[in-house]
Amino acid sequence: MGRLLAIDFGLKRTGIAVTDPLQIIATPLETVPTSGLMEFLIAYLQKETVDAFVVGMPKTLLNEDSEITPYVKKFVGELKSKFSAKPVHLADERFTSRIAMDAMIAGGMKKKDRQNKSNVDKISATIILQSFLNAAGH
Repeated sequence: MGRLLAIDFGLKRTGIAVTDPLQIIATPLETVPTSGLMEFLIAYLQKETVDAFVVGMPKTLLNEDSEITPYVKKFVGELKSKFSAKPVHLADERFTSRIAMDAMIAGGMKKKDRQNKSNVDKISATIILQSFLNAAGH
């Protein structure tokens, strides 16, 4: 069994989280510049077995597409094209940044570290992945 890999896509930075090989626990992996995201994924999949991708899909509170949704949809198309043998699951990412910030505060992370947006991005990806696991009954 391989890992699940979650992507919290952003125009500048993208947060990435993965499960353990048994797909039980989601953990933050990395925040990478979006311009180098595909290269990062190619290199990661050469080292690790990944069964599927989970991509956070941004929506507004009214469940409509947000400003970034077209960019995420374009990326999902590229992901499906490049890794056609891997399923791509879309997950609601509303509130993940807020939940990530609350989790960092609750975990005692220093304010300086909470202000580092790359921490928020990879923790948001972890929340997306854990929510997907919970919904899938893992």
